[in-house]
Amino acid sequence: MDFTQIGLFSIAYILGAIFVFWYRKKKDDPDIFFFECCWTIADLLAYLSISELRTGSFFILAPLSLAGLFLYSYFKNKHRLVNGLLFNVFILTFGIYLLVNLYRTEDILVGGILAVALVGFLFVFLFGLYGLIIFLYWNSIVVLRRESHSLANLLTLVLAIVLTILLVSDSFLHALPSWVSVLFTIFPASLLYFFVVFLNFLSISVIYQFNHPRYDQDFIIVLGAGLLNGEKVSPLLAQRIDKAIAFYHLQFRAKKTAPRLLMSGGQGSDEKIPEAVAMKEYAVSQGIPESEILVEANSTTTYENMKFSKEIMDSLRPEGYHAIFASNNYHIFRAGMYADQAHVKADGIGSHTAFYYLPNAFLREYIAILFMHKKRHALAIGGIAIIIFLMTILEFFFGN
Repeated sequence: MDFTQIGLFSIAYILGAIFVFWYRKKKDDPDIFFFECCWTIADLLAYLSISELRTGSFFILAPLSLAGLFLYSYFKNKHRLVNGLLFNVFILTFGIYLLVNLYRTEDILVGGILAVALVGFLFVFLFGLYGLIIFLYWNSIVVLRRESHSLANLLTLVLAIVLTILLVSDSFLHALPSWVSVLFTIFPASLLYFFVVFLNFLSISVIYQFNHPRYDQDFIIVLGAGLLNGEKVSPLLAQRIDKAIAFYHLQFRAKKTAPRLLMSGGQGSDEKIPEAVAMKEYAVSQGIPESEILVEANSTTTYENMKFSKEIMDSLRPEGYHAIFASNNYHIFRAGMYADQAHVKADGIGSHTAFYYLPNAFLREYIAILFMHKKRHALAIGGIAIIIFLMTILEFFFGN
């Protein structure tokens, strides 16, 4: 254990953290937490790499290679679910590497990191499922008090009930014949598969929140949402427009050129005017010049938002352009997937959403993404079912 190296690392880290704070604080969009996290990771990897070089080992190449693969895949296309898988594999590999490093070097810094991780792991292991069920029931009560009683707002309640049934039924399976117990593992095995997919989705969705588009945009597509009383912008939709307006002002201050706001949203059967028209009126009331606002009023889905907006942007700037889109933070990853399908090269910026609403919102987004790739997931579940069915047959004929 080299205390000199740890001391130098600590000094470098503190000085770097102070510089990051000072430098980002001067920015219009500081996002200090994100950049401090980036500095922490970079400094830690540098420390571990130097330690490896000094001992003549190269174990760190495994997590570094996976980190590089994740970054390459992410910056090539930020809207792919596989990026979440790559990130989670990197985290798992990095954790294994830290264990190996601690065993070999007894490094106090590595030991401290693992101790913190172990406390978190034990907490999740001991209280994870029970805590999750309690949280889901609590959240469903809050949502039902504040929102409409639609199926979309009941997802946390449905999940809580399913997990409760799974927890209770597990105690009854031991009384059944062994081959029946094996057969019934299809349900928890399928849930485990969907949990892993959800974890990948959640990881990349959270990472995507820290997207920082450059201040060189020509258009900001603002995705529509339902209107209040069929004619007024809802608070949720207002948040999307406000996010676009904030970027509009930030870019103008930074580059003295402002992007045009492209309001995208058609007219639903219960709406008196197209969403895009109401959105334009709201933006004008917030001080945006009418000449800086474009209207796309034919779309009824997120895919059509992107497709029809692309047609407008292509017609105005056939030589090429830069564009981003604005929506709620929970929605921007899936919206980015639709942007790819419509061949729109654009990243998203997400507006704030009340915390109590996020669990239902992310579950809804997750289910929508599952249906976007339903054949792939159906094949995976089918494969799991076949394997378990074969195990059931073996248990029936050859089990004790």
